[in-house]
Amino acid sequence: MKILLLGEYSNVHNTLAKGLRNLGHQVVVASNGDFWKNYPRDIDLERSPGKLNGISLLLKVYRLLLTWKDFDVVQLINPIFIELKAERLLSIYRILRRQNKAMVLGAFGMDYYWVNECIERKPLRYSDFNFGDQIRTDEPALKEQRDWLGTAKEQLNKYIASNCDGIVTGLYEYDVCYRPNFPEKTQYIPFPIEPSQPSNNQTLQSAYSSLPIKVFIGISKGRSQYKGTDIMLKAAEDLKKKYPDRMELTKVEGVPFDTYQQLMNTSDVILDQLYSYTPSMNPLLAMSKGIICVGGGEPENYEILGENELRPIINVQPNYESVYYELEQLLLHPERMPILKQQSIEYIHRHHDYLKVAKQYEDFYSSLLQNL
Repeated sequence: MKILLLGEYSNVHNTLAKGLRNLGHQVVVASNGDFWKNYPRDIDLERSPGKLNGISLLLKVYRLLLTWKDFDVVQLINPIFIELKAERLLSIYRILRRQNKAMVLGAFGMDYYWVNECIERKPLRYSDFNFGDQIRTDEPALKEQRDWLGTAKEQLNKYIASNCDGIVTGLYEYDVCYRPNFPEKTQYIPFPIEPSQPSNNQTLQSAYSSLPIKVFIGISKGRSQYKGTDIMLKAAEDLKKKYPDRMELTKVEGVPFDTYQQLMNTSDVILDQLYSYTPSMNPLLAMSKGIICVGGGEPENYEILGENELRPIINVQPNYESVYYELEQLLLHPERMPILKQQSIEYIHRHHDYLKVAKQYEDFYSSLLQNL
């Protein structure tokens, strides 16, 4: 198949492309590298600051549209698949639709259905937008509501979701927001991860005997409060003060992916996304290296994968007390670490290996093409 992957979130499309190419497909990735993270891509769609640069990017995209034709599959990372206004993207989508075969929308992150469902239907006990029946009213959450509800972005998302041939959800959370609205075209496929070696020179068997435990937390620019990493960081800093000999803490913010990965690689534990049911790309990558994830590991995460044995994720509830307690228990009982590290690697091998995931995409794409 000839496949165009448009846009990038946390290395999803770049990693998927590697898997699909390994299966013999011709794949082009066009993106802005996910801003400062600077993930690899075949065609650079980075937008420089300033209004005129928006026009420059738009002209570049229209030139590229002359070549973006006759693809078997075009997959969009998000309704905002290029850093342009929603009104511009609607016209671009329609051209892509006319010139290519199957159109696929990725449900991998922030969009109208994620915001609206979490506020209105509330399928999750907690999320980026609700705690039970209570709606989050902090400014980062309100900003996303203003951005996606009652706007051109909402209309674009609704149009693409209704018009496209298939919708791929990458996490349990996104699946429960899309599937009720589009049951016939929604397909859950786990995020792809390229296999890694264990993160440090210690063997997994003896890792627990080495103190201090190295804890890592990555902060997204301007999104710490929204993702709950501010609370996770506070709990970790307080534990660092209480157990200075048992714990090292590394915090990184707004660095390119290569730098982020180098800093993460020597860690034992990663703290990530307080309000998530499931690990996203960065903790999944860490787990492939034998790094223990403290974050989202709710029962629903294992159920959607059909995983009945492994429980590598230290699940926390969306509050300071839960993060503090679970991390303290690990500091006090480091003998738990070898099995958690081993299970983390096995979990990625079973469910997120990029070749296995690429095969699931291949099957999904083939089913869409057969129905055209």
